[in-house]
Amino acid sequence: MNGDGGIFQGQVVDLHRRTVYPGEIQVVDGRIASIAELASAPGKYLMPGFVDAHVHVESSMLPPREFARLATRHGTVASVSDPHEIANVLGVAGVEFMLSEARGTPFKFCFGAPSCVPATGFETTGAELDAEAVASLLARDEIGYLSEVMNWPGVLARDPEVMAKIAAAQALGKPVDGHAPGLRGAEAARYAEVGIQTDHECFTLEEALDKISAGMLIAIREGSAAKNFAALESLLRLHPDRCLLCTDDLHPNALVQGHLDRIVARAVAGGADVFDVLRAACLHPVEHYRLPVGLLRVGDPADFLVVEDLRDFRVHETWIDGRCVARGGESLLPFHRAEPVNMFRPRTVSAHDLRVPAAGDTAVVNVIEARDGQLITGHTSAELLVSDGAILSDPARDLLKIVVVNRYDPSAAPALGFIRGFGFQRGAIASSVAHDSHNVVATGTNDTDLAAAINTVMAACGGVAAVSAEEIRELPLEIAGLMSLAPGDDVARAYEAVAALARTMGSKLTDPFMTLSFMALLVIPDLKMSDRGLFSGRRFVFESVEVTPRDGEI
Repeated sequence: MNGDGGIFQGQVVDLHRRTVYPGEIQVVDGRIASIAELASAPGKYLMPGFVDAHVHVESSMLPPREFARLATRHGTVASVSDPHEIANVLGVAGVEFMLSEARGTPFKFCFGAPSCVPATGFETTGAELDAEAVASLLARDEIGYLSEVMNWPGVLARDPEVMAKIAAAQALGKPVDGHAPGLRGAEAARYAEVGIQTDHECFTLEEALDKISAGMLIAIREGSAAKNFAALESLLRLHPDRCLLCTDDLHPNALVQGHLDRIVARAVAGGADVFDVLRAACLHPVEHYRLPVGLLRVGDPADFLVVEDLRDFRVHETWIDGRCVARGGESLLPFHRAEPVNMFRPRTVSAHDLRVPAAGDTAVVNVIEARDGQLITGHTSAELLVSDGAILSDPARDLLKIVVVNRYDPSAAPALGFIRGFGFQRGAIASSVAHDSHNVVATGTNDTDLAAAINTVMAACGGVAAVSAEEIRELPLEIAGLMSLAPGDDVARAYEAVAALARTMGSKLTDPFMTLSFMALLVIPDLKMSDRGLFSGRRFVFESVEVTPRDGEI
């Protein structure tokens, strides 16, 4: 039925009692009125819905209502969502857009107040949220927590502005999320002791254990770019009560295939206790963030799933507040076309604008090392040829040019550098999804294709584009240069078409565009690219393109 009431029989999954029993659930006015044990019941399982404990909705390239249509197919009923991507473009107006969109769906979004807009002072962004603005957002009932505190150097230094934002959340009794990749030992403890309660950035088990020892919850992340499940899955056995599950960033072609249901199935297949896994996926985020999400208890909102079994977790139905929102892999929620908002000052670049000048016949350059499935990068160096006074890329050695073009100031010169790890043998790709400031980032084998890819994104005022042998494929992202106006399945197909062209260019990366989008994320070590130049996230300083004696090894 599609109303707000009804009677449901099946194998009831009780996460509090850690038991499964044949039972009957009665739903009245969208809430669970009674649960009765039966001698027998149909074989399908009735269980709480999944909650993504940390996700940027914008990374799905869909606005909230369309994200909800896809996520509910896979049994997700709620998410803890940091809107700092759109906030970096539009400030408070961007957060307002997300909140407004969320009001139009039964899906239960818990949005946070972005703590780091901009993420650093070493890049150009579209907005700034100071402590006063953050406190004002936190005072709203619709804002459930302080989003990931990425400025971990500021926390360790007890920077007054950073501490004021944390204090504002604590004064209201709202949780504070963390973001401190690689922080361990005494530094992790000092980071946590100010009241930061979670971290989703752990990429080694040892790091996660240090943060658990400091009192933090660990959100085990498996998204489109960062894939940390394999490194951290033993936490579900070692410290099951300290675990959450999240995707962080999930591109549309991945979201149509699955969400937390796939992570949960993988964990159970790996030998983790099914109740420990489901508590991490359903119970812990509800309790920690005090979400208005039901957990199959009398009096709770009727938020639950009907699944085939507790092994593959194939979702037959998803119910929110007693309303069936997805059935048989199809959404029952209507498509809604959002009203676009944006801040984008387009420009045109030429191949000549992308030259990296140098003297001599060769130059030794600093090189970003991109890694598949990781947000962290390496920092190496390489010798490249110089021709006609400009440093040349070398696709044969996987040494490509990387460019960031300021989308907010058309007079700013492109920032240029070199990168290894994309593997392109021809062509170029570009994207206005470039965490966290969302300038236009591009990489490729030659300046002509690089300029064509950048200009395609510029002309659309946001999007992703691939250029190869004069073929151009693009996906416009009309909402803040981050999200599409089209239905989710159409966006997924269009994105896959652009990504498919990129893969024909020689890259072995799982998702070249997702990896590219994080090459401008300065708060994740080591070497990254800002619109102002190469930046070391380890030393928090700019680096020259050419290696100098101070830069070290060659």
